[in-house]
Amino acid sequence: MADAPLRAAIFGAGMISLYHLRAWQTAGVPVVAVCDPARDKAEARAREFGIHRVYTDASDLFDDGGFELADIAASVEAHAPLTRLAADHGVHVMLQKPMTRTVAKAEALVDYVGERVRFMVHENYRFRPHYMTVRRWIDAGRIGRPRHAAITVRGSGLCPRPEGEPFLLERQPYLRLFERNLVFETMIHHLDVLRLLVGPLQVVAARLNRLAMGLPGEDTASILLAGPDGLIATADGCICAPGYPPLHGDRLEVVGTEATVVMDYNRVFLVGDEENAVEVDLLGRYQECFDHAIGDFVAGVRDGTSFETDRLDNLETLRLMESVYAAAGLEVAP
Repeated sequence: MADAPLRAAIFGAGMISLYHLRAWQTAGVPVVAVCDPARDKAEARAREFGIHRVYTDASDLFDDGGFELADIAASVEAHAPLTRLAADHGVHVMLQKPMTRTVAKAEALVDYVGERVRFMVHENYRFRPHYMTVRRWIDAGRIGRPRHAAITVRGSGLCPRPEGEPFLLERQPYLRLFERNLVFETMIHHLDVLRLLVGPLQVVAARLNRLAMGLPGEDTASILLAGPDGLIATADGCICAPGYPPLHGDRLEVVGTEATVVMDYNRVFLVGDEENAVEVDLLGRYQECFDHAIGDFVAGVRDGTSFETDRLDNLETLRLMESVYAAAGLEVAP
């Protein structure tokens, strides 16, 4: 498809669609239609970006056609049906993470699509600029071979607020219904980053807890993982931690054979060389991870090259996420 024009349609007009649509503009690919069951949301996004076609029924949009790429940024329940529709109409798929609620459903979806269309998962944390800095340093050999890794996630997004409901519930109201919260919705990103940086991982043990009141899903997690050649990794998260910002921040430490790299929120440095730390404007550069992910998708489709987060690679992240719940003694839904 190197010489063929590409056009996209976006499915889902919620909060995250803003960043997707900006990224399509950066990639130089026109978005010709917006689809969302809530017409007012779809129309608002379409007006914002000068898009003339608005749909509430995905089947109607696929039947009308006129696009080669589907950006599925809808709720997780809609992921599989929309991806199947795209494959049936010969439309390449970029699917918001996580693919589905369970590994079994994701494997069935991957099998259904097969090789009929290209299929990438929009897992963008590995494209965030502070994580990309760590990755470049490791790839450049600055710490030698990774031997130990620890990642910490902290935020106050589910802490009660005197002026109203917790920040994350106001921002993402669907979390009220999630029986799986922190690991499924947020720390799946961090598990993917650890896989990227240190190689294949297996869950050894996990403990989950609920500190927020009245929510079915966990907001606290401690995970122990094992990697190649005896590597140990840990992932520890809490989004009900008073004093931290509402949007969580991360700390990462990777111990290598030659040096240790630390990412402390927005600063990246080698231990012992803190004065030469690289600082990243996380808020100012937030859009970049969406630009990189969608740019990778477009390049892969145009050039026939592999995706950074191909559906088969992302299955491994999904399996790791599900293993956390199994290790914590929570039954995995079919």
